[in-house]
Amino acid sequence: MPFPQTAAPLQHALAARGYEEPTPVQAAVLAEGTQGRDLLVSAQTGSGKTVAFGLALADTLLGGEVRFGRAGAPLALVIAPTRELAMQVQTELAWLYAEAGARIVSCIGGTDARSEARALAAGAHIVVGTPGRLCDHLNRKNLNLSSLRAAVLDEADEMLDLGFREELEMLLDASPKERRTLLFSATIAREIASLARRYQNDAVRIDTASGAKQHADITYQAVVTTSQDMGKSIVNVLRYYEDEMAMLFCGTREMVRQVQSALMERGFASVAISGEMGQNERSRAIESLRSGQARVCVATDVAARGIDIPTLGLVIHGNLPTDPANFLHRSGRTGRAGRKGTCVVMVPVNQRGRAQRLLAGAKITAEWTPVPTADMIRERDADRLLTASVLTTEKPVNPALLTKLTEAHSKEELAAALVRLYQERMPAVEDLRPLSVENPRPLREERNARIPGEPGSYAREGGQRERAPRMEGNGEWYRLSVGRRDKADPKWLVPLICRLGGVKKSDIGSIRIADEHTEFEISSEMASRFSACIQATEADEAKIEAIGAPTTPEYRGGAGRPARAPREQGDRPRRDGPSPKRSFGGANRPPRSAAGSTRKRRD
Repeated sequence: MPFPQTAAPLQHALAARGYEEPTPVQAAVLAEGTQGRDLLVSAQTGSGKTVAFGLALADTLLGGEVRFGRAGAPLALVIAPTRELAMQVQTELAWLYAEAGARIVSCIGGTDARSEARALAAGAHIVVGTPGRLCDHLNRKNLNLSSLRAAVLDEADEMLDLGFREELEMLLDASPKERRTLLFSATIAREIASLARRYQNDAVRIDTASGAKQHADITYQAVVTTSQDMGKSIVNVLRYYEDEMAMLFCGTREMVRQVQSALMERGFASVAISGEMGQNERSRAIESLRSGQARVCVATDVAARGIDIPTLGLVIHGNLPTDPANFLHRSGRTGRAGRKGTCVVMVPVNQRGRAQRLLAGAKITAEWTPVPTADMIRERDADRLLTASVLTTEKPVNPALLTKLTEAHSKEELAAALVRLYQERMPAVEDLRPLSVENPRPLREERNARIPGEPGSYAREGGQRERAPRMEGNGEWYRLSVGRRDKADPKWLVPLICRLGGVKKSDIGSIRIADEHTEFEISSEMASRFSACIQATEADEAKIEAIGAPTTPEYRGGAGRPARAPREQGDRPRRDGPSPKRSFGGANRPPRSAAGSTRKRRD
């Protein structure tokens, strides 16, 4: 259906932007009976509500005129929870009211307050800002709300969650009581209803936030993983979907920094957005996303508010959201304006029950899947290469160069080069063990399969468990300057040897621990590599040197136990007979002295 009749300048703006039919929230706020009344609207993020309240305010602000008069005290005030959302609202209202001659001023944190004060002093028809900065200008007498005709609270539930209730009440109390108040929220919780009863008069209740309808264009996946493999699992999820644009949500700023650094190290073009960043940094990060220079945005919940990226096709919840409303806010960043989107929830195995309750509370049905494996990702990469635009584009290429290449190389060589170029530009995948979705533990066949080259792994053959064979003898021996007096233990000695010498556990043979040093065996095949690595490595915690043969006797009292150092003279001789029995009742305790116990009493 076409847009309802509105002011001519706004109709021209909608036509120029290609708007032909209103979204549900836009049609609802322009329906019969809403003109001039307060509105209490629950609407999905990205449903077009900015244009909706812009159209709903047209008659109130213009008063039947085609253009605004001279700018003075603001006629409308739009309050948003974050800088990005406030800037997005200003941008949307700017093109919508451009022909009407509206002057729109923004007041947001992280910018020069003096420039904003000068802009307010010059006059404005509409002011858009964040609660804190607006209250600052109100206290400094820079913001005059005496002529206000309408106030809009965008994402009111988020502003209350952030603790801005006092600021909202200050701004609304400073404005005329006969104003219109439009309140937009994803959910109408008790706090929102209380705010509406206090500051709205006979408001029209509009509900377009039906959970099933909101997210009809979003496919939900619940990926089961372990807490230890969470970072690697996120890498594989990003590689598996390989979307044009992805947003990864983290619970804290510290988690944002860590995850974004890890993604950059692995070759992902990513940016981080959190509340501690300055406005210029945030603006550059968002511009990188919109220009395509970055393809992954790592952000906190609040910082992601107002980031409108039309090409965003993948949302990943790096940690479980706090509640269903938060979950819907995060997920609503994708699947907008008729586009399809994918939402992936990373679920640690020990939080599966919480994830199920979260999905049930949000009325979302998700498909439970394991982490994409390396083979799955490679298969999908092959499908993407076969349909890559580089194979079908008609961009001209130097014919002479094509002739030289086809004459110098066969078609198999050229195809192999194309595959290598494609693989080199892609971040490496992580080799993870699959988890069972029904019973989230390592799959039986994976647990029972012997990992080649890893000692201690086993395989079932004929129903019997067998230990993996250790390295045979005839290796090269080395000495490590750490012994029993340094609390040497194979549990941490083996990783240390592997790290310093660039070998695997399967390359290490016998280990003999003495008081002052440890001697160990390296396979003959890896001895030269091991020697080169230890010569090039300067380790403060231990020194390694090659020895011809072991000098510490092998301990044969039990498999895997270190050699016992020879007893020195003067040590207390070991008791041959059984040790005397002791009882908790004190039967074998020496008699007390006449003075009584020597222990101090606690009075």
